Amino acid sequence: MARKRILVVDDEKSQRDILSMILSSEGYEVFTASSGSQALKQVQKERYDLVLTDLMMPEMDGIQLLNHLTQFDSSIIVIMMTAHGSIDTTKEALWGGAYDYLVKPLDRDKLLQVIESALHRLNVIDEEIIGVSAEMERVKKMILKVAASSSTVLIRGESGTGKERIARSIFKSSPRSDHIFQAVNCAAINENLLESELFGHEKGSFTGAVGEKKGLFEIADKGTLFLDEIGDLNISMQAKILRALQEKEILRVGGTRPLKVDVRVLAATNRDLEVMVKENRFREDLYYRLNVIPIDVPPLRNRRDDIPVLIDHFLAKHQGANREVVGLTAAARKLVMNYSWPGNVRQLESALERAILLCEGNEIDVEDLPLEIRQTGERSSNFNFKLPPEGISFEDLERSLIIQAMEQSGWNITRAAKLLGLSFRTLQYRLSKFKIQRPGHEDEDFMGQIEDQ
Repeated sequence: MARKRILVVDDEKSQRDILSMILSSEGYEVFTASSGSQALKQVQKERYDLVLTDLMMPEMDGIQLLNHLTQFDSSIIVIMMTAHGSIDTTKEALWGGAYDYLVKPLDRDKLLQVIESALHRLNVIDEEIIGVSAEMERVKKMILKVAASSSTVLIRGESGTGKERIARSIFKSSPRSDHIFQAVNCAAINENLLESELFGHEKGSFTGAVGEKKGLFEIADKGTLFLDEIGDLNISMQAKILRALQEKEILRVGGTRPLKVDVRVLAATNRDLEVMVKENRFREDLYYRLNVIPIDVPPLRNRRDDIPVLIDHFLAKHQGANREVVGLTAAARKLVMNYSWPGNVRQLESALERAILLCEGNEIDVEDLPLEIRQTGERSSNFNFKLPPEGISFEDLERSLIIQAMEQSGWNITRAAKLLGLSFRTLQYRLSKFKIQRPGHEDEDFMGQIEDQ
């Protein structure tokens, strides 16, 4: 495993030298900067796992450096060093995004404990969140920074990007990890049942309520509640969620006595809540209550560096009992790497699990992959578009494209339609419209042959 890289920022050379000696002896790769501006330049050029900075420095102090660092990359882990008289100021830095602070004169054991804690939690997150791209490294460090607080987090991203996995990682890295993590998909539960599911109900409160029932807010007391697909809540339920977040209390269905709850809420959505707020489909006050700390999860197509790592992870996860699939052939890997993955990580896992089951050897080949991935490869590799001569009409261009597709498919209309992205009937109509016939078969009933395909 690569050594963790730490940047020490202090205007006193003796302090930099002592810290470098201590941290180097513990196996860290240590770099130094004598000022905030120098540190900022180094961070913009090099990657560091952690920045350990003094608070009081000339020109640019630790708070200013923190602000610049978080604007440049909000995922950077920053630990402050401060004198006793500046503790209140340093606590303000925690609200600005610092991970923790240390009081001078530094205690060696405390110093190493805080740094180890931060980097250990980062290692836990690395194990939970599979990805090595710069985009996912930012997500991981954001998880580390928000885990220690009880603030609400809104995880935004397309379906299948792993939002629940991120929520579980926040929980596992948090002080609440000894308590319960409760997840609920707000879109999967009938609206009439969701209120009872979340807040519980009293006996006799509605037909079928034969006994008292605790809701998920009560069950998750002292722990974490993950509300997935929160953008699917109706306005009435949104108001009740808002009350629970603001007042830290709930009211069971049919109940008259509010119940206090201590729950950290993590929420996720694949919808654009800001647009929904403007369209009056999502409460503005709830949006701001949820969006205290946003984490944006990039789609898989925007972080292709993660695909090889994910392939290895899913191959290991879904191995059969009697056979080991060691990888993909070069052709299959090329298709997987170039595919757009509209279903993101979930779709990739499903495709590889299926391929492992169908694979007859110890390598997944092209024919083991789902049809939609193979077809994308056929369109990109087999259909070589040629630009027409200058001045050609649109109809002549369309006719030329159809002929190219028919030639490359061996005059098989089904395959040609797939190459063009058309339906069978649409291509059939265009062949008739343009009176396209297979060369050497002009006297045959080509359209009749098409009907038979």
